[in-house]
Amino acid sequence: MKKLIIICLAAVLTSCGQPASKQTPTSTSANESKTVYTCTMHPDVKADKPGICPKCGMDLVEKEQ
Repeated sequence: MKKLIIICLAAVLTSCGQPASKQTPTSTSANESKTVYTCTMHPDVKADKPGICPKCGMDLVEKEQ
C-alpha cells in the first residue's frame, strides 16, 4: 500500500513540473470581424448585425466573448 501511495505521489509531482501548452495569440481584428448579435431571452437566435429577435421582438445585442 505504501508503494502505491509513493508511486502516485511521484506521478503527481512530476506532472506538476511540465510546462503549459503554448497558445497562439489571436489578433483583435479577427475578433472584431466576427461580431455576433443575440437575443438576451433567446441565446439560440444569432445574427451578424443588429436587429430584432424573430421570437420575441426584442433588440439583438452584441454577444460578449
